[in-house]
Amino acid sequence: MSLDQVLSRIDTDLEASLDRLMAFLRIPSISTDPAHREDCARAADWLVEDLKSIGFDDAATRPTPGHAMVTGTAGAGGPHLMFYGHYDVQPVDPLNLWHRDPFDPAVEDTGDGKVIRARGAADDKGQLMTFVEACRAWVAVNGALPCKITMFFEGEEESGSPSLVPWMKDNAEEMKADIALICDTGLFDPDTPAISTMLRGLLGEELTITGPDRDLHSGMYGGPAMNPIRVLARVIASLHDETGRVTVPGFYDGVPELPDAQRAQWEALNFDAAGFLGAVGLTHPAGEADRTPLEMIWSRPTCEVNGITGGYAGEGFKTVLPSMASAKISFRLVGTQDPHAIRKSFRKMVEDMMPPDCSVEWHPHGAAPASVMSTENPAFEAARQALSKEWPNPAAFTGGGGSIPVAGYIKNIFEMDSMLIGFGRDDDQIHSPNEKYHLSSFHRGIRSWARILDALSKAE
Repeated sequence: MSLDQVLSRIDTDLEASLDRLMAFLRIPSISTDPAHREDCARAADWLVEDLKSIGFDDAATRPTPGHAMVTGTAGAGGPHLMFYGHYDVQPVDPLNLWHRDPFDPAVEDTGDGKVIRARGAADDKGQLMTFVEACRAWVAVNGALPCKITMFFEGEEESGSPSLVPWMKDNAEEMKADIALICDTGLFDPDTPAISTMLRGLLGEELTITGPDRDLHSGMYGGPAMNPIRVLARVIASLHDETGRVTVPGFYDGVPELPDAQRAQWEALNFDAAGFLGAVGLTHPAGEADRTPLEMIWSRPTCEVNGITGGYAGEGFKTVLPSMASAKISFRLVGTQDPHAIRKSFRKMVEDMMPPDCSVEWHPHGAAPASVMSTENPAFEAARQALSKEWPNPAAFTGGGGSIPVAGYIKNIFEMDSMLIGFGRDDDQIHSPNEKYHLSSFHRGIRSWARILDALSKAE
């Protein structure tokens, strides 16, 4: 098998690869809108036919209560890889902010290179097709894939994945492989690729504190009557100490220190913390005082207040002492932090702070642990080195500030680690009007996957 020949094939076939992506992008597969149910089915069928054309003879749609999964397996030999992507896209509203029809894709020449402009260009059709096109080039040059590969495409990622976990549990034995590949992430910067090995978990809590049984006149009851907003403010103020650490008892149980080798990789990225904050009108990091901003985003847990309600918030002024006050609070989790233990501890902390005549009611909003991949698996370093050969700067093992639930499901249900390798940029405007994907990301993404497939097929 000649990697150079595969890369050459990718280069000469780029225009045809782009044409295939454009055809895929024209299908308005908006999973959250029932009016587009047939379009989602059409996108799934399109993928099945495309997979069959490159040797995935068993490719098929797999029914769920919602939109179908698409699966297919081809190739032989180790390791057995599973690639996950999603074919559904976000709604396009507000349509009037788009510069063109979001499902009439086009290549536009911007001041920063050529981009593919369409809904789904970066999230996730363009990313998904980088892997499919790499497989196509391998088959075209060598007559077969370099190892056994299972494709796993979902049609409900943008609508909360209601069918995903039940389907994965029902088909776990069939779908298990040696390692999963996920292309729903991005580059560290336009010249620096990344393999995300840490994704933070998420715990959401909404609390409502109730005092008097009705809103009260503050001139008559202010003073003797307990104000729920005052109680809520005290709760919120108590969540962090003067150094920025979270004060919930037991919160840091399971939070690991960053390995020296990974810290060195991150330092070599020369992250511009001042520019990162300056872009949103800020100047000073506000989290844990002894941690760098990059550590805070990728490897440290957080507690943030996402919303507060209570009292009169309309025009003008109303001297009311409110009956209730509410807050939405989220915790980003790392390492082996237990979201259920943290929920229990947080609730006890707040309940212990309730004064007489006040009570608290809880409304939970999800609880998912962090996903941490073991880079001791030699496949990770093999992939990192292969990825580094395609881009100006070496690839790094990075963290992720957000959450990608499917990585956790793959780890817990399929008992597999995932490599999260994507080629999007921070300014791709995913979920927003005028979404785009750089043509260089698409081209280099295909070449990158070809290199990674070559490296993984040879790794121990």
